Amino acid sequence: MSSQRLRQAYRTVRDWVQGRDALDRNAELSGALLSSTVRGRTGVQSLHDVEFRVYSQFGDDGIIQWLTGKYPSLPRRFIEFGVEDYTEANTRFLMVNDHWEGLVLDGSASNMARLRRRKWFWRHALTASHAFLTRENVDGLLASWASGRPVGLLHIDVDGNDYWLWDAITCIEPGIVVMEYNGVFGADRAITVPYDPAFDRIAAHHSGQYAGASLAALDHLASRKGYALVGTNSAGNNAYFVRRELLGGDVRALLPVAAYTAPQFRESRNRAGQLDYLSLAERQSALRGLPVWNVVADQAELF
Repeated sequence: MSSQRLRQAYRTVRDWVQGRDALDRNAELSGALLSSTVRGRTGVQSLHDVEFRVYSQFGDDGIIQWLTGKYPSLPRRFIEFGVEDYTEANTRFLMVNDHWEGLVLDGSASNMARLRRRKWFWRHALTASHAFLTRENVDGLLASWASGRPVGLLHIDVDGNDYWLWDAITCIEPGIVVMEYNGVFGADRAITVPYDPAFDRIAAHHSGQYAGASLAALDHLASRKGYALVGTNSAGNNAYFVRRELLGGDVRALLPVAAYTAPQFRESRNRAGQLDYLSLAERQSALRGLPVWNVVADQAELF
């Protein structure tokens, strides 16, 4: 490539990066304004009412701002699993806007390498670790980072062993826990995929819909750990739990059937790996007969 072409390529990349940085700054300024409004809201009947999006996939940035605003004494540390390269993540705005310290983990080394090259990585107290998390290693990895320090918020989204990972964590007791739930599993049954340390949702079923745990299963585990379910996001994929001693005011315990939101997105795939846009009922039908684990009865069943 000639020197002229190299210079042009450099300018193209530079302009793209500068444009992306400008978009980030504008999004963060808008988010800061929304945060100041949301944090002061009272009389909130549903977490859906406080949603807004800056870096979260759906409206979770707003929910997290509202909840953390209710508890200003929470330790300003977070942990989030399954962040890919952290471009889109539920704790990134919390880090940027509120200056929380955090640990993010992902199973892809290339995702973590890409994250470390971003400007905001060195600007904030963020630790990025490449790890494939299992029930056997998760508690030790978190304990090593936390080093006995309390954590304010934990978010688990690994599209698979989510239930089993939270079950295995004993080294921290965050005030707020955000868990991805599988709305395709419905509102009533307390079920999860059986534990497999090497679980991969596409390998498990071509649709990608056979993964994670139902809302009722996560609520059962939360209750055992001293947490209460306080709502879900309007997209129908993230559930919010707080420690029971923090309940009060607008933050109320809900039953899973009352908090459940059916998934609004359609990400199922056919056998060729293409999006097929199946309805919820069609996705549920596609999973019939697959093995699940009933966490209340502590036994295997079929979906």
